[in-house]
Amino acid sequence: MRIGYAAGAFDLFHVGHLNLLRHAKQHCDLLVAGVVSDEILRQVKGIEPVIPTAERAEIVSQIRFVDDVHVETSPSKLDAWQDVGFTHFFKGDDWRGTEKGRLLEEQFAPVGVEVVYFPYTMHTSSTALRRALDALSGPAPAAAEVTLAP
Repeated sequence: MRIGYAAGAFDLFHVGHLNLLRHAKQHCDLLVAGVVSDEILRQVKGIEPVIPTAERAEIVSQIRFVDDVHVETSPSKLDAWQDVGFTHFFKGDDWRGTEKGRLLEEQFAPVGVEVVYFPYTMHTSSTALRRALDALSGPAPAAAEVTLAP
């Protein structure tokens, strides 16, 4: 049985997340989505999630491609492997050939986990969405005077 694992923050869920999960499900019998906890996002990426862990896990669990959800409470993907027992780890191809990707492949090789890369959805990302939200929120507008008619 091919047990797949696709991990991510899944914060500000977008079509890139959906594409990753869809592709992953096509390459395994059982797909477990790893949802990185708020604490680990702060620790590893230095970002404050917009959507709390429990809500992100609930959203991801309702996607028809996902068979189960695992909340990651450790930055180590080997810890996730020990908890879940997956045979295939799925990642966007923006990781292929990078230092992070090579490290992931080296960590998983001894335990027989295959790292599989899928096309990264270039036109959207959580980072781009965060920037757009920041730009939209900008500085608070000055309070407008309101005149009430008698």
